[in-house]
Amino acid sequence: MRLVAVSRQGVVVFMLSALLAACTVVVDDGPRPPRPHPQLCTMQYQPVCARRDGDRQTFANACLAEREGYRIVRDGPCRDGGGSGGGGGGGGGEQAFCTREYAPVCARRHGQVRTFPNACEARAADYRIVGDGPC
Repeated sequence: MRLVAVSRQGVVVFMLSALLAACTVVVDDGPRPPRPHPQLCTMQYQPVCARRDGDRQTFANACLAEREGYRIVRDGPCRDGGGSGGGGGGGGGEQAFCTREYAPVCARRHGQVRTFPNACEARAADYRIVGDGPC
């Protein structure tokens, strides 16, 4: 008889252990940190107008805008003549398509200095090249 009691007690302990193991606790620590900006983007041409610190620019696609830290304002190019980053279209109203070669340049526009992956992308964004290499 004692053997049966131990066996039942073991089953009860096992069942309680399984029940406790199946319970999960979800802890909400508040808002999640922002996702890192994408580092690699495809080169499809779906222009977007994006904004950062009052600066509006047209980018070839949303990924390129987000990679530069801009927030998408609308689909399509900026209407107010905003420059282009990422090879989406340039200052004179004509589109500029740049190669993806990496030959960094330092460029300036309206007192803002920025590093571009190559000279073509700097010119397409209406920046003036001030030096070879990163700023």
